[in-house]
Amino acid sequence: MPAVTVRNISEETHRALRVRAALKGHSTEAEIRAILNEAVAPRTRVLVGSALAEFGRQFGGIELDITRDPRPTEPASFE
Repeated sequence: MPAVTVRNISEETHRALRVRAALKGHSTEAEIRAILNEAVAPRTRVLVGSALAEFGRQFGGIELDITRDPRPTEPASFE
């Protein structure tokens, strides 16, 4: 796994990290990892289906008449 060294943080910051970690029952290192993971994680996920539906609504959408073919599907042949 990659490792990162952070130099020259203030005593106050280091103390705050240790206290924050202790309150959560984590090591300081684990707390720093959690903070970094939260900082870079996207706030919202783009759901492709929802995005496409919204795009369609912007243009008035379309109505599809889709009826399922009741016949069983034939297996694929690779010959």
